[in-house]
Amino acid sequence: MHVSLPDGTQLTLDEGATGADAAAAIGAGLARAALAVKVDGELRDLTSPLPDDAQLEIVTGRSPEALDLVRHDAAHVLASAMLELYPGVKISIGPAIEDGFYYDFDFPDGVSISDADFPAIERKMAEHIKAAEPFVREDVPVGVALERFGREDQPYKVELIEDLITKEGVETVGLYTNGPFTDLCRGPHAPTTKTVKAYKLQSVAGAYWRGDAKRQMLTRVYGTAFLNKDDLEAHLERLEEAKARDHRKLGRELKLFQFSDVAPGSAFWLPNGTRLFNSLVEMSREMGDQRGYTEVKTPQLYDSSLWKTSGHWDKYRENMFVTESEGRQLALKPMNCPGHCQLFKLQRFSYRDLPVRYSEPGLLHRNELSGTLHGLLRVRHFVQDDAHIFCTEDQVQDEVAAALKFAFDTYALFGLSVDLELSTRPEVRIGTDEMWDHSEAALRGALDSHGLPYTINEGDGAFYGPKIDLHMTDSLHRSWQLGTVQLDYNFPERFDLVYTGADNAEHRPVMLHRALMGSLERFIGILIEHYAGEFPVWLAPAQAIVLPISDRHADAAREMCRQLRAAGVRVEIDDRSESIGKRIREAELQKIPYMLVVGDREVEEGAVAVRRHKEGDLGSESIAAFAQRVADDRPAR
Repeated sequence: MHVSLPDGTQLTLDEGATGADAAAAIGAGLARAALAVKVDGELRDLTSPLPDDAQLEIVTGRSPEALDLVRHDAAHVLASAMLELYPGVKISIGPAIEDGFYYDFDFPDGVSISDADFPAIERKMAEHIKAAEPFVREDVPVGVALERFGREDQPYKVELIEDLITKEGVETVGLYTNGPFTDLCRGPHAPTTKTVKAYKLQSVAGAYWRGDAKRQMLTRVYGTAFLNKDDLEAHLERLEEAKARDHRKLGRELKLFQFSDVAPGSAFWLPNGTRLFNSLVEMSREMGDQRGYTEVKTPQLYDSSLWKTSGHWDKYRENMFVTESEGRQLALKPMNCPGHCQLFKLQRFSYRDLPVRYSEPGLLHRNELSGTLHGLLRVRHFVQDDAHIFCTEDQVQDEVAAALKFAFDTYALFGLSVDLELSTRPEVRIGTDEMWDHSEAALRGALDSHGLPYTINEGDGAFYGPKIDLHMTDSLHRSWQLGTVQLDYNFPERFDLVYTGADNAEHRPVMLHRALMGSLERFIGILIEHYAGEFPVWLAPAQAIVLPISDRHADAAREMCRQLRAAGVRVEIDDRSESIGKRIREAELQKIPYMLVVGDREVEEGAVAVRRHKEGDLGSESIAAFAQRVADDRPAR
């Protein structure tokens, strides 16, 4: 039999040869390094027989697939250890995930674990790793697998197999055994447990079985694994830095926001946080004004008929807050687009009026599961920097390109790099295939005509249209999907939107959905961690704090505050009787960009002694000069 290697080389092997045989035929070093194989693009075990005339790639520790492979191995090793340490525990699923892995367990009554148990679990894992237990695959009839897991009292495995029979019609399933542990698994795995060289258990959380709040709450154990200890240590250091920057922690320390059980998933913005929030809204308004956007304001509560017209009632209702009044079903808006369609429909437009660009920092509500809520990053009540553009077909590409340029200009203010992703039609969608073909081609055309690099994310478009998602990388090298530009031929059709053309006939506009920061709550959470709470001057809630050295300087300091506020500086005063050194230290901890010390000389000269956060003394400046210093930072944004 013959297989082709990535460089085009033909490799001749004995009939029935495996991936391991192919690696050995290429070289002894590769055979030792091999973890798995890719056969015609599909990842498989080294022990899998190879088909004739296959495209073959040997996967080693240098391959992109290696980390997920080893993390999947580590999840099985974790389950092996847990079954030994906690007799009677029931196991469910344990996949590799971004940056690590997890496994979900159902412990017997009265048994629970915490981080304090991790050292003992890791020691037991080490025993399985040191033993270099082979991962052995066996494909068995579903009846045999059901009998086995039923006998072992593993009901979650039984349910998974029954679902595979019902939904996929499978007749056999894969089982992987390492040492005494056998798991239901699609695979693949590395040859032995010894590939798990560097690992760490990280946290415990609750997780509903299959994400259903009506099902059993399981215990999820998170961990991470790397191919070597240096990579693991570097990752753990990044995690410690991220922990120190956690927006929930800094939000409390910097007095930005708080949460309360009386309003789950909704932030209470304190004065500092409100200033920060308003600065972003102001920035968005100013930049939008320069680009031809008109701000509008639409209702919060709509009759269900609006959501039935848009398709949200069928596709999104479980995520909406629904109520009733005078016999009418109503729902709080989870997005602004249907309201903007209705606003467009209430007016008359000609082709001369297009494009119409509506923007709205719209308050939205989404009924997220309580278990998914996470600080500002996942909330139920939020504001989105939403905009919708109604244009002619001829204007689509220019409007898409202009929206992307707006996004690039916005993200550049925060030092965030951008990657573009074109998301195509999902399985569950509205509209015809012809409509989707046309809209996907239009977005590709806009990207290609402006030479913008992008990747394809098949099947991840919105249910009403394809989209370009914008992914940012922050100072901790984490990627976030923030902005989106979506092309929609469906909503104009569903809402029967029209404009009068040059031929005096009615025509259908094209609709673009555009958000740049997305949820402002989530964006602020990301910014807090990106900057570690040390915001640029234009964005800082308090740009300066005035510190009179003693009581006799307080009146002059208050007058200086008044002058600075009149000049547009966000300034506070700390005139407590504490020592000036202590007040400077506290201002540093609050990460206020400038500290303005006022003593005898400053009172006499009508000046302030300027200190920069983390930098120290900058010398003495007049009130007007300092106000100009702050003002100069504004156009820089």
